[in-house]
Amino acid sequence: MKLEMHALMTERLSQVLVPVLSQQQPLDKALAALFATEKYSVKEQANQVQLAQQLMRGLSLYEALAGCRFVEQPAKVWAVLASWHGYSVYGQLLPDLTELQGRAAALPAHILQGCPDWLEQLGQQELGDAWALEREALWARAPRYVRANWLKISTSELQQALLAEGIESRVVAGVPTALEILSDCALFQSRAFKQGWFEQQDAGSQQVADALHVKPAARVIDACAGAGGKSLALAARMAGKGRLLAMDVEEWKLATLQQRARRAGAGNIETRLISSSKTIKRLADKADFLLLDVPCSGSGVLRRNPDAKWQAPMRLAELKALQRDILSRYSKMLAIGGELLYATCSIFPSENQHQVQWFLQQRPDFVLEQEQTISPAATGFDGFYWARLRRQAVITV
Repeated sequence: MKLEMHALMTERLSQVLVPVLSQQQPLDKALAALFATEKYSVKEQANQVQLAQQLMRGLSLYEALAGCRFVEQPAKVWAVLASWHGYSVYGQLLPDLTELQGRAAALPAHILQGCPDWLEQLGQQELGDAWALEREALWARAPRYVRANWLKISTSELQQALLAEGIESRVVAGVPTALEILSDCALFQSRAFKQGWFEQQDAGSQQVADALHVKPAARVIDACAGAGGKSLALAARMAGKGRLLAMDVEEWKLATLQQRARRAGAGNIETRLISSSKTIKRLADKADFLLLDVPCSGSGVLRRNPDAKWQAPMRLAELKALQRDILSRYSKMLAIGGELLYATCSIFPSENQHQVQWFLQQRPDFVLEQEQTISPAATGFDGFYWARLRRQAVITV
């Protein structure tokens, strides 16, 4: 779909995006604040979100062709974006597309694909020659996937229900709960969503949840639950039975999860705020299954969060220390014989395989059963990593 674009829209968006770029405000929160104060239709909001993300995905290209930074001359950068994508903006003379294309041909590939210099260097350090393909995949607009809520409806039934509302979709090979949404629509205004028949969730994220072999009646802990996308997927896999304890250090995320769980009919989810180290210690040896979806760089989901590329470089050293701390302390909640799934939304080995190798050296009572990196370039999904570990009894001689 070609986005609607006009001068007033870009002016309002600039008022939002300049602070995002100069003051490191999250894009989603900045847009939410705009929509809370301005009256926009659902379609207008969707257009503005897509346009803001499009700018962020290719900012290095648009700035290079405009010859200025967006925070200094936003109108000039918008004009380049409009010409590049064939948009018309009333009352504004746009740069010549042929001339822009000629200058773009001389730019480095990473600038053409919306990648700042610091991220290009980091990607090459982490992935070597494989980085170029991942960078290209992370530059594209992300597809929309939903997860059928098997507590209420099957995947095929959901597909038919969406079609009855004029929403086309297709099944996703290898991900039994996933549908890719093909229609440009207000998905959250649909009856199917209001009935709790689906959640929007990337197919790669659904694969991560499937990698933990939870069972009905099990004791499951999602210790970094956030707003609960994977908690809800696990609850459905448990057929709503057993106990799923969703934990996080931020109370507002757990409140959001509670609302989503009510809509989904996931009555076996209990939320608990991690208020101190005692919260973790009290749960020692309690979980049959433990999910640690740890804070990370988000390198695998940059196409969904493109503003992250233009703020402070990823705090990898700090994040890796936090990941090791969570692995060390939270793993004690797992009972002997239980499964632990370590997961990130990163494609960088230093946050993934290297962290698991470190942990196994520290904890001889854990063994690695399987691991996988979900590559955006290979799958078209967002990028993730997971490693399934099992805790075993330590035999002393």
